[in-house]
Amino acid sequence: MKILHLSDLHLGKKVNEFSMLDDQQYILNQILNIVESENPNCVIIAGDIYDKSVPPAEAIQVFDSFLFNLSERKLSVFVISGNHDTAERISFGGRLMTSRNVYIAPVFCGKINPVTLYDEYGDINFYMIPFVKPFHVRKIFPDEAIASYTDAMKTVIKNMNINTERRNILITHQFITGASFGNSEEFSVGGTDNIDADIFDDFDYVALGHIHRSQNIGSKRIRYCGSQLKYYIEEASQQKSVTITEIGLKGALDIKEIPLVPKRDMKVYKGKYKELTDIDFYSNINTDDYIFITLTDEEDIPDANRKLHKIYPYMMKLSYDNSRTKNHSVIKSDIRNEKLPPVQIFSEFYESQCNHKMSSEQYEFVESLIREVWEEEIL
Repeated sequence: MKILHLSDLHLGKKVNEFSMLDDQQYILNQILNIVESENPNCVIIAGDIYDKSVPPAEAIQVFDSFLFNLSERKLSVFVISGNHDTAERISFGGRLMTSRNVYIAPVFCGKINPVTLYDEYGDINFYMIPFVKPFHVRKIFPDEAIASYTDAMKTVIKNMNINTERRNILITHQFITGASFGNSEEFSVGGTDNIDADIFDDFDYVALGHIHRSQNIGSKRIRYCGSQLKYYIEEASQQKSVTITEIGLKGALDIKEIPLVPKRDMKVYKGKYKELTDIDFYSNINTDDYIFITLTDEEDIPDANRKLHKIYPYMMKLSYDNSRTKNHSVIKSDIRNEKLPPVQIFSEFYESQCNHKMSSEQYEFVESLIREVWEEEIL
């Protein structure tokens, strides 16, 4: 059986005030093309369908269209909610959708019934566990000793009565101990929301969502497919992909990644303002990518944000890396002489903050700005 594994779509997400919906629609269309070429038997979407618990209408429409297009291809689709989703909203209409082979995990109630598919090797059971916290499980199993996420998941699995002679697939959205993650995921201090991987021994494949970097945990049997788009600067160097998993006889497993090409990539550039605005530099890169820029100039560049946006229209963030930022200087001033001209007060304030004097160009700029504001009355 061939499975296409997705997760963490985060539909409707904004990154530094840029809506990612067009990019998401673009990548979902690319995934549909992969479905056509790879011809999988089923598609797994392992949580975080939306970026917000109450997603915008446009994001819902994009997902609705994606689900419809998948269902038209006569394959099975498995969907669970993640920590960014509202389980009740994701599961609405789920029982109706089973007639189109779209299986959506209901709100967790303690009873996980598998969906059974068939291939030339026999039955294969799919178990869907949406994102759950220990208190969700304690409410259903009050007599169980549940002090951690591992305890909670172990209790859920214990009550699933798994037939280990069959091939079994688990779809869930959690942190698994040993995973490599970054700022793109929300986690508890000290890793208290981690789940030990050895509690999944009864499963032939564990299709995970929650972590944006594609990776195996211990072995290829436990797998994060990662997000399909880059959403954080830490992800800029990652190659996003979809995971294709093929399961043969029990114990036989083959995994491959198919890379995705986004509408706009995410890039990070660092250097002096003069270097990054030199046509010899930016003529050799795609200036329509989502770009994070760090300027290393010791002096702040007046109106740098607007000027850089003319070259890099999708610049997401501008920051500085210089002696002032490295020393984490605190903005403060001991200036008390109110009789000084405003431009002189500002000049001393600038020097106390930046550890160096303003250039003559900066001084003239501030002087003209103050003159404009005060109409030369106090200069």
